[in-house]
Amino acid sequence: MPPTPPGPLGDCLRDWEELQQDFQSIQETHRQYRLKLEELIKLQNSCTSSITRQKKKLHELALILKKCQCDTPALTGFCGPTCRCKPSLPAGVQEASKELENQIKERQGLFFDMEAYLPKKNGLYLSLVLGNVNVTLLSKQAKFAYKDEYEKFKLYLTIILILISFTCRFLLNSRVTDAAFNFLLVWYYCTLTIRESILINNGSRIKGWWVFHHYVSTFLSGVMLTWPDGLMYQKFRNQFLSFSMYQSFVQFLQYYYQSGCLYRLRALGERHTMDLTVEGFQSWMWRGLTFLLPFLFFGHFWQLFNALTLFSLARDPECKEWQVLMCGLPFLLLFLGNFFTTLRVVHQKFHSQRHRSKKD
Repeated sequence: MPPTPPGPLGDCLRDWEELQQDFQSIQETHRQYRLKLEELIKLQNSCTSSITRQKKKLHELALILKKCQCDTPALTGFCGPTCRCKPSLPAGVQEASKELENQIKERQGLFFDMEAYLPKKNGLYLSLVLGNVNVTLLSKQAKFAYKDEYEKFKLYLTIILILISFTCRFLLNSRVTDAAFNFLLVWYYCTLTIRESILINNGSRIKGWWVFHHYVSTFLSGVMLTWPDGLMYQKFRNQFLSFSMYQSFVQFLQYYYQSGCLYRLRALGERHTMDLTVEGFQSWMWRGLTFLLPFLFFGHFWQLFNALTLFSLARDPECKEWQVLMCGLPFLLLFLGNFFTTLRVVHQKFHSQRHRSKKD
């Protein structure tokens, strides 16, 4: 090997040799990474297929167990908590079958937690939006980071929506600024639906109406965006902006209250670590009943008031816009979904508390 020449050229050659050695180390690390990645994919596929096989057998076992617990096999699969089928098993065997049924439900819950760390096919909505991209986050840290970022996104956008709705309501009266506000609402709710679908894929237990109402809100905001300026729009404008201000304020209250509840319950091990704050009342928020429910019910009835106002405007002879009726229907649907879902949660909580007090 020729001697290294003095001066800047020699320094460059020495640096190049160090880079070469470092590059060889990087190549070896990358080779090991690819091998581990292939091994990980094989383990994921093996685990997924094993869980699928076990879940299928558990489902078959649950059906057989239901059949054994009833005299009328024709009702298999339709029996539930209110089933009045006459037990055909002795008391001891009946108790053992109930224990087995509880173990099957517990096993299904464990499989749900396992599948949160395994790649899965996207649902219809995510497939339409993202295609067949794997959105499963493989580490707890990544899941928590994404969940926390989702919560911060909701908080920051809620504050921004309060400020913009206040500006449009009291400072500016322009269809351009109103359109910008409605466009922000469309983008916000669309983004929430996508992020929530990703969180559900990663083990979040948010479901039911609290997911669906974001799709309804997206549709409503889109119709408001297309509503042209005119007499009907001006009649409803201030009411809508005032409602948007109030709704964002309630969501701001909910975020701080629910995040505190969730933090306490997670620390006690009573809630799943991927549970989220939602725009509604849930059973784990029971301690804030007197504080939060009046705000929620007032907002629900304001949605009904919006729907009735729009239906009244739609009957006006001067009303020519289709947006009037198409905004009234989502407001009515939002009221019905929010109101009856909240009532159901309150009723279930009262019923469970009464049942617990009778046991005590």
